[in-house]
Amino acid sequence: MNSINFPKIMGIINVTPDSFSDGGNFFDESAAIDQALKLIDDGADIIDIGGESTRPGAESVATQEEIERVIPVIIGIRDHNKDIRISIDTTKLEVAKLAVAEGASMINDVSGLRNDEQIANLAAEQNTGLVIMHILGSPRTMQINPVYNDILKDIYDFLDSKVQIAKKAGVKEIYADVGIGFGKTVEHNLTLIKSLNYFHRLTVPLLLGISRKAFIGKTLGIEDPNKRDVPTALFHALTLCNGVEIIRVHNVELLKMLKDIFYLLK
Repeated sequence: MNSINFPKIMGIINVTPDSFSDGGNFFDESAAIDQALKLIDDGADIIDIGGESTRPGAESVATQEEIERVIPVIIGIRDHNKDIRISIDTTKLEVAKLAVAEGASMINDVSGLRNDEQIANLAAEQNTGLVIMHILGSPRTMQINPVYNDILKDIYDFLDSKVQIAKKAGVKEIYADVGIGFGKTVEHNLTLIKSLNYFHRLTVPLLLGISRKAFIGKTLGIEDPNKRDVPTALFHALTLCNGVEIIRVHNVELLKMLKDIFYLLK
């Protein structure tokens, strides 16, 4: 533990009516801005803003609607805080362009560049970070009998191919995300979490998003996603030696406590 650092904490803001754990809570612009400022006070290093739900079964949102959801929130955060790092969680090039123009410095693409490879060019041109995530299919179909030949190799090969595209485009700051819950069974998710070191061969930092995910509910019998924050923190505590650079969570305050304890013991 002495040779590792605690990951950066990315706080989640879902400006949606239908996200799996907090859908509708921050759909109002002012509520989303207030929550972002609270997460910053709680200790977030990055705020990740999304305007389209990626829960299982979710339908796609029109580009203009997504823009109208997220851009005012980014502007509102920037009015109060010029320094916090903002990530835009989108698969759409136009949304990413406008978000970066208003102050986002990271693009979190859950489609892993499958929706639009031009996002890599945008990240290179604007010198932003880029998160490339693995997903099997689309949010609408991803949990319908997900099957892999070799869960680790299949996801590694996908991420490696997309990382190479981003590098070729000139992106300097690339993160890989194995996509916990995005087209995976409970056993797939647990295998990936236990095998995060396998993905260091990608030679890019890893982002891990397990917060309140369904596999936690299924394995521990917690139906309400909002009651999964403590096991989320426990999973992160047990994977701190696996070299993850960013952890993406809903409850920043709890992870900040874990961070403080980590450095007390380091």
